[in-house]
Amino acid sequence: MTTCQHVAHCAQVVDWFIEGAFRSEGFDMDFDSQISRVRAVRSLAEARGWFNRSMNAAVAFLSARSDGELSAPIAAGPVMGGHARFAIVSAIVDHTAHHRGALTVYARTNGITPPDPYLE
Repeated sequence: MTTCQHVAHCAQVVDWFIEGAFRSEGFDMDFDSQISRVRAVRSLAEARGWFNRSMNAAVAFLSARSDGELSAPIAAGPVMGGHARFAIVSAIVDHTAHHRGALTVYARTNGITPPDPYLE
């Protein structure tokens, strides 16, 4: 994936976690169709826009849920089946951090020193 596709993928996965944790069928496992949407992203501005929209929507959606809704189990399935829905928050954080780390490594191998995310 390109840099912008990494960011788009992170955005898509935020949407995927929110949808999958709260729908009765659980998570959409059609990864081929999902990756085709990510591969269509060609600019970092587009990817960042998607990421910002996804994060804002996730915060709004989760903030509007009751404790009972957040504690209810995710539908049975291969991804977090039976876990409380609120567990997706740490999964989103871990997944995003994984890709941030990958992009940092890619940048450094190309002689680019990325800014420290904790100082921004």
